[in-house]
Amino acid sequence: MPKKLSHYGRDGRAKMVDVSAKAVTERTASASAFVAMKPAVLRALPNNPKGDPMEVARLAGIMAAKKTSELIPLCHPIRLSHVAVDITVCENGVGIASRASTRAETGVEMEALVAASVAALTVYDMCKALDKGIEIREVVLTSKTGGKSGDYRRTRSRAKKA
Repeated sequence: MPKKLSHYGRDGRAKMVDVSAKAVTERTASASAFVAMKPAVLRALPNNPKGDPMEVARLAGIMAAKKTSELIPLCHPIRLSHVAVDITVCENGVGIASRASTRAETGVEMEALVAASVAALTVYDMCKALDKGIEIREVVLTSKTGGKSGDYRRTRSRAKKA
């Protein structure tokens, strides 16, 4: 853990981190989310009158990653080299995996997390008419490469069981 949060100045006020002295390097990040839903909702996915929820959610995730700095106040705008969102129907919901990459002075963790989150929200939006109790769970960074802090790979869930 860093000894201090980088988005706060000595006076305690929020600030954008100055990355001008950082090296431009190849950086990647992956994130995931899970949308838990009832079997009846899963069975209805192919017949959604709004269109294919998985394809709409995939596109929404990609578009959201490109807008991350507009959504997260202190996030740097970066040029993305690639964004991908994969969506898989499981027996108890929908799994979402996102990946983002760039060559920049700062990482793409937020872009990957925003992509997974917005894709999950889009699945909810497209299916909410069938069940308002759909749950978005486990939005997490799964890995990152590059940068001063080095590589990271999530090894297990940190969520506490209820």
